[in-house]
Amino acid sequence: MCILFLAIKQHSEYPLLICANRDEFYQRPTSTAHFWSDHPSILGGKDLQAGGSWLGTNKQGYFAAITNIRTGKKPGQDKRSRGELVTLALQQDSPITASWLEEHGELYNPFNLIYGPLEHLACYNSMSKKHITLTDGFHAISNGELDDIWPKMARGEKQLEAIVNLNQSIEPAQLFLILKDQQKAQENLLPNTGVPVEWERLLSSIFINSPEYGTRSSCLILQKNNRSIELIERQYNEQGNTVGQLSFSDWLV
Repeated sequence: MCILFLAIKQHSEYPLLICANRDEFYQRPTSTAHFWSDHPSILGGKDLQAGGSWLGTNKQGYFAAITNIRTGKKPGQDKRSRGELVTLALQQDSPITASWLEEHGELYNPFNLIYGPLEHLACYNSMSKKHITLTDGFHAISNGELDDIWPKMARGEKQLEAIVNLNQSIEPAQLFLILKDQQKAQENLLPNTGVPVEWERLLSSIFINSPEYGTRSSCLILQKNNRSIELIERQYNEQGNTVGQLSFSDWLV
């Protein structure tokens, strides 16, 4: 994942809303959201190159998503795949805790891991080693710290807040519009994450589209007060056009 927006206990009908985009090179082989044959409890997309995932949930009501942290340095080739952390967090005998992440985090290139029960999510940053429980309210996370004020993070969070505050019912189409926003930040407002300014500008929109790299999929998770839940995944091609959509409902045990 490269950006997530969350609304926690801000809507009378939906105690949790998650909107997320996955940005990746188009050539990286990927499987769309499904229940995994090797871990039947896990629902999520799968990275067919390294075997992990970028976002998923499970039948026990747990959630996990990963974002990389941009440092301007080349990823260490001797590191484990960060997508493995999503798989570990969603296994029924998951070893993932704050202390486990602090002990093992350096085995992976820099990351944020958002994980835990849907009612009690936390975020761990492997660079700062901060482990934060997500409070009630609106949150955004991308490739830096949780709730950084990057232009695209602030823009998407503001749009999500407006939808939640103005609508008694939430329509997925409204949330997908947030995730399809291609407005780029002004150059003087770009974050400095150590990459060239041209790359920084490309990555400054919520939805990214370029010849080799871009937003591959968007995912919504909508949880209602009665604990019914829906996951909707939309896939895109190299031109940024929608090529498929999947929906899963009420899989909790």
